[in-house]
Amino acid sequence: MELEAIPGVGAKTAAALRELDDPTATVESGDVAAIARAPGVNEARAARIARGAIRRRHGDDGRVLATDRARELYREAIDLLRERTVTDYAAKRLETFYPSASASRIDEAQAFAAAATARDPDPAVREALADCAPLSDPPTVRVRDRCLATADAETLARAEAEVPELSVETVEDARDVSELGRSYASVIVLDESFAGLDVEGDVVVRPDALETPAETVPERLLAFFAENRERLEAAAAVHEAAAAAGDPVSADGDGDAAPPVDLDRLRDALSRLDDDGTIAGDAELDRLTAAVDDLDAAVSTAASVADDRLREAIRERDVTIEGTDFLSLVEQGARVDSLLDRELADEYDEAVDAAREHLADALRLEPEEAELAERVFGGAPSFPVDHDESAVSRLRTELSAARDRRAATLKADLASDLGDLREPAEELVRDALELDVELAIARFARDFDCTLPEVVGPGEGSSSGFRIEGGRSPLLDVDFAAVEPVDYAVSGATLLSGVNSGGKTSTLDLVALVVVLAQMGLPVPAESATVERFEEVHYYAKSQGTLDAGAFEATLRDFGDLVDGADGRLVLVDELESITEPGASAKIIAGILEALDEQDTTAVFVSHLAREIRDAADFAVAVDGIEAAGLVDGELRVNRSPKKGHLARSTPELIVEKLADDRGGEFYGDLLEKF
Repeated sequence: MELEAIPGVGAKTAAALRELDDPTATVESGDVAAIARAPGVNEARAARIARGAIRRRHGDDGRVLATDRARELYREAIDLLRERTVTDYAAKRLETFYPSASASRIDEAQAFAAAATARDPDPAVREALADCAPLSDPPTVRVRDRCLATADAETLARAEAEVPELSVETVEDARDVSELGRSYASVIVLDESFAGLDVEGDVVVRPDALETPAETVPERLLAFFAENRERLEAAAAVHEAAAAAGDPVSADGDGDAAPPVDLDRLRDALSRLDDDGTIAGDAELDRLTAAVDDLDAAVSTAASVADDRLREAIRERDVTIEGTDFLSLVEQGARVDSLLDRELADEYDEAVDAAREHLADALRLEPEEAELAERVFGGAPSFPVDHDESAVSRLRTELSAARDRRAATLKADLASDLGDLREPAEELVRDALELDVELAIARFARDFDCTLPEVVGPGEGSSSGFRIEGGRSPLLDVDFAAVEPVDYAVSGATLLSGVNSGGKTSTLDLVALVVVLAQMGLPVPAESATVERFEEVHYYAKSQGTLDAGAFEATLRDFGDLVDGADGRLVLVDELESITEPGASAKIIAGILEALDEQDTTAVFVSHLAREIRDAADFAVAVDGIEAAGLVDGELRVNRSPKKGHLARSTPELIVEKLADDRGGEFYGDLLEKF
């Protein structure tokens, strides 16, 4: 797949996506977190890319949401879902669900939603999800004690690109390799032509080194796990909490309750890794590291031990030098070391032995290392006791080399253990994050008594349009439990009449919300629903006051475009008559309905001019009504479900009727007859 073919992906974004290990598979997977690991791509941008890839996969080139109000309803639906997520990832991932006119996309999303609504949003699982986050790539680790070497320019360029952690050196012959062996702790030669090379130092010839990065630079893999330790542990906790709740995570839906990685094995490997990517928990490595770090301090302390022993010996002993001996020593220019050698030789040897013993004990040296340490003290007698800096340097070199060898071995072993855990570990985190998406949908369905609707193509059902039974809108500014259920079905062009504040606008909102959610492939807030798969949804909200001439003309142009080829569209219009004078409005709406009816479009126009529009139309306009049962204590009592084929009475008519009943008289009776 050409990345630039994805809607919204230009050359710059495509170049960033190609930095991913498998850009095509990653983008097509819809994994927002994985896409967001491309340089410069945040999760919001990743969600748009994933949505574009989904559109392309299903050949879904259209845009269902055709008006601002339709797009507002979609955002409100997404917000209701996002409010029920725990992780930022899930909030972004929900953006990949969109109203589609593609049957295959709707089926795909419905399959996901069906599995999601079967889940139980257990509080313990949600609590575990709070610490879950997508994996991140650590900064490039620079390894300075190891290098790659090659004589080939092409191999050099490839090595520099694929293994930025190591220096890549150019060599021509064995002498060059030998020099590198003296400069680096280890050298990896990439050219087969150097096979059988025998030079001093840790030099190996490995032509396959670039194909086995875990062996060549284990620090890369270790840095990845160190960087993501907390995320991996959080994901493991999510899997365990879900299993304990009896609703285990299963990414592929095959019922396999086991996580993709052995959690005990993963935790054991992580316990051997420090936060900076170095090896943890190895006593020998700790000993060698401490010995190198503490060497100078231990030498200084050992010298002090020797000085204290020698000082005490001098204090406790009277040294007598005969005159001729003293004269001879002076004539020879003797210093204190000569006096110590002559008069306190045994005591000096004991002091040096104490220094050596202290040094070996302080650094916890092994016998072969202690032999090197003995050379640090024991030169010509002196006071204070001196040490041999070259011997210290040699000991440091040996200890450092031993430390590095031990670390390299442990890194290689741990990287080998972690090598086959990386992909399952990534899946572990991905499954945990996807679980949050599923649980958000499950909570949405439970909170609003949702069901998966039937979405049919044009002409597939008993009729086109929509049918909603027991629908309740979660968008109303009241407690959801107090929302009255609505039954409503429309096929063709219909007028919806009713009293003021009777629920006409909220009914339009409910219809739009159900259609939008249904074409997103998600559950809808109704007992049952059947929705035609509309190509476009046009929802026009109520205008705020009469429009001036320019705005009125622009509105008419919009409706002119709307009726031009309006097949497969849903049109919802709220009180269009408010744009101009009532008489003209009735004629305009009648004309629009005539055009829509000819094109077999599903439309609902809310209007207080239903009678006038019906009279002005040249076809039998269907009129539904939200009927008020009457006035009780000055408040309307309304049957919220529209009554088919019924022109609802207006609020003024109800008030006049109440006055006629309560007060009688010709005046109120005559007024009532005019309705």
